[in-house]
Amino acid sequence: MRTRILVVDDELSMREFISILLEREGYEVLTAADAATALVRLAASDIDLVISDVQMPGLSGLELLARIKEDKPDTAVLLVTAFSTAEQAVEAMKLGAYDYLAKPFKVDEIKKLVKNAVEKRDLKRENRQLREKAGVCEGYGGIVGTSQRMKEVFNLLRKVAESQTTVLVSGESGTGKELAARAIHEGSARKNKSFVAVNCGAIPENLIESELFGHVKGAFTGAVGERAGLFEQANGGTVFLDEIGELPLAMQTRLLRVIQEREVRRVGGSSTKKVDVRLLAASNRDLALQIKEGTFREDLYYRVNVVQVVMPPLRERVEDIPLLVEHLVRKHCGNGGIVTSEALKCLMAYPFPGNVRELENIIERSLVLDRERITLDSLPAQVRGAIKRFDLHAAVDIPDEGIDLEPALENLEKQYLIKALEKSGGSKTKAADLLGMSFRSYRYKLSKFGLAAEGE
Repeated sequence: MRTRILVVDDELSMREFISILLEREGYEVLTAADAATALVRLAASDIDLVISDVQMPGLSGLELLARIKEDKPDTAVLLVTAFSTAEQAVEAMKLGAYDYLAKPFKVDEIKKLVKNAVEKRDLKRENRQLREKAGVCEGYGGIVGTSQRMKEVFNLLRKVAESQTTVLVSGESGTGKELAARAIHEGSARKNKSFVAVNCGAIPENLIESELFGHVKGAFTGAVGERAGLFEQANGGTVFLDEIGELPLAMQTRLLRVIQEREVRRVGGSSTKKVDVRLLAASNRDLALQIKEGTFREDLYYRVNVVQVVMPPLRERVEDIPLLVEHLVRKHCGNGGIVTSEALKCLMAYPFPGNVRELENIIERSLVLDRERITLDSLPAQVRGAIKRFDLHAAVDIPDEGIDLEPALENLEKQYLIKALEKSGGSKTKAADLLGMSFRSYRYKLSKFGLAAEGE
């Protein structure tokens, strides 16, 4: 079947121009002079892509976009306007627009955007078919989990993957921020292009500009030839800047210009080169706090933080630990690995300050030491100590008639939150330390169980 596109614009000349252009490219085109008519067309036909003006009588293009994403979330929407502002572009992306195009636009530009949007639609259908074929999904993009927190993360990753917007992935070390970035890339129309990951804290300050943007021959001592930077190498694909908060302020200024202009200039060079890359960033630091401290540019923060994906620490999704353990055991020794119930119980009681990365190290270590078995004795001492601190046997009681496990676990967790607060004399910081949690995690738990007032 031919791809069907709906063009919405109150100017007849613009509708006719885009219609003729797209029909020559082999698409089936429908038109509408306003948003109300467009909604009727959408209800009556299967539309793959909507190209809509923003400023129109009646409902605006942004309002139409919101209605489309509510009624037919799979339909891609490309917004076109003669009155482009950064705020309007950000709002469009947050509402789910595929892209945002300012008038006057080039013919080749809209052709490319439409082609990419159609490829995204095909990719989405392919992903859905694969998920249906696979049956019950245990994760997304290599990230394992079935907890409610992770389901919310997976849903957000799928949504942002289908757009071209810049995404900031935040979370503690070891929570899987790079896996999340790779999942976004693999779920996008750029999946067949390069994914270039850069650890901003691992490159010496005097080399980072050359690493990102390249250099010309003779630009500095040791520059014996020209070299393309990572942005040029990733042209057409995705650049992932891990630990972006580590960038020096001068380099943040250069990066901001690259994001705005979509062009790079090599160190020592006089000309610029256009690059087509999608930017993803990650940080385990509080970038808002860095802004107050003067170590991170506020304008760069708003450029990279269009959509934020927060990767939860492992201690806030304890129910995923058995699945993660099973996955990691298979990864390191196939189907022959064994995990005892005592070891699994102990792992579920441990707070994992290093998150999933620490869990994988523990699993690999235990499998090596105990010949593909994970027992209580093969776990590190600090992990074995967790079971004593938590004292599960003393806390658990099952009546003869049985028990509903989920609310029982929530009630138990709630009791520990209150007990820790009482023992700490009302100090949430000390209470969090008693439970091996961060202050932020403890405060989240209080709010989750409606204990914020008691916490105060």
